[in-house]
Amino acid sequence: MIRITNTFTGKKEVFKTLTPNRVKMYVCGPTVYNLIHVGNARAAVVFDSFRRYLEYRGYSVTYTQNFTDIDDKIINTANKDGISSKALSDRYIAEYFKDACMLGIKPATFHPRTTDFVKDIINFIVDLEEKNFAYSKNGDVYFDVSAFKSYGALSHRNPADMRAGSRIEINELKDDPLDFTLWKAAKPDEPEWKSPWGEGRPGWHIECSVMSSVLLGDSFDIHAGGTDLIFPHHENERAQSEARSGKKWVSYWMHNGMISIKEEKMSKSIGNIFNVREALKVYGPNALRVYLLSKHYRSPIEFSSERMEEAKAAYSRITNALYEIERKIGNEFKVKKDAFTEEWRAHMMEALDDDFNTPQAFSVIFELVKKALSSDKKEELSQIKALFFEWNYFLGFDFSKTEKSADEFVEQLVNLRNDARARKDYAQSDKIRDTLQKLGVEIRDLSDGTHWRWN
Repeated sequence: MIRITNTFTGKKEVFKTLTPNRVKMYVCGPTVYNLIHVGNARAAVVFDSFRRYLEYRGYSVTYTQNFTDIDDKIINTANKDGISSKALSDRYIAEYFKDACMLGIKPATFHPRTTDFVKDIINFIVDLEEKNFAYSKNGDVYFDVSAFKSYGALSHRNPADMRAGSRIEINELKDDPLDFTLWKAAKPDEPEWKSPWGEGRPGWHIECSVMSSVLLGDSFDIHAGGTDLIFPHHENERAQSEARSGKKWVSYWMHNGMISIKEEKMSKSIGNIFNVREALKVYGPNALRVYLLSKHYRSPIEFSSERMEEAKAAYSRITNALYEIERKIGNEFKVKKDAFTEEWRAHMMEALDDDFNTPQAFSVIFELVKKALSSDKKEELSQIKALFFEWNYFLGFDFSKTEKSADEFVEQLVNLRNDARARKDYAQSDKIRDTLQKLGVEIRDLSDGTHWRWN
């Protein structure tokens, strides 16, 4: 029985789908004007893994992740670079897929782009106007927050308190400072589309409401994203979607915690970002996935070289266990349904059924790592290896991705050391061993030869 912490209620709830054994899920994707950073990757990796876990548990998942390809930041960057907004967004959508592929992220069922849904967006806004939830002024169209009685319920904010707050944007055209833009009148050097209100383009919040309604329907199971999107983005999405359909839009809201650097949220606007592309070069995809999944998805997490080195070491423990298993029993392993595997599957599902508790899941894995390193029972080792590969469906590691050049270098040093030992040049042999230890390589001289592994 899967339980999810629902942001809307603030409670952990039993997961019940609208349609038996089928899940419709929407995850807010990136605004494509630059390479994605590690903060963007957390939502992508966490909800990719959660989607896979749902599939592992027998659900058919329709997974939608959008691209925001029209936005002030995109327009400003494109104008600065002297190219069109489409050319810029095309470039960074392609770059996103490169990073996602390296991170082992499974492609979504749908990857919609805002600009492909402009007609649907216009029709959606017209519906809101007809239902008296929207009004237009000078070519702009605004959502009337006062007409939607449960506004603030998702973010647990009181509209009256928000109106009194000093941070609310003052705009003389709005009837209410909380009202938000659905359609923006055209400005010079901006992409524009024809509409009933004149030339213009969509606002930010409307895009996800429209794409999800077209692809998933007026009601679906899960909407996910970072906690920074709860207000105003997700609050506004919910308001306009439910105002139009008159139905409950989302059953479960899931939000991941932010990644910070020195206690500041990782953000392009702050300038403290660490691009995924850079992180992949320095630490590799497997260590990055360990880092992003090692803490509960709802908790904030600090990005630092120390944390990444811990993640590399944790991943090495898993690959070392697999290396030891292969050394003891070879490459063969059997998938079985017996008391041993069922017990450990139950431990894993107990962890992940409980609001996708990946830290507890890693605890289960490392218990099996200990068993693998201490056991000489071929049947047990075979089952442990089978479980690792079975669970890797939702963990998403690429066990084939090792640093080949580094491995080849180590092999050469090991061979040189063996030659030195054969010549009884123990001083040279010890020097090579010390070099390997400094590189993080453990050498083991056993009856069947010399074996090595990364620490």
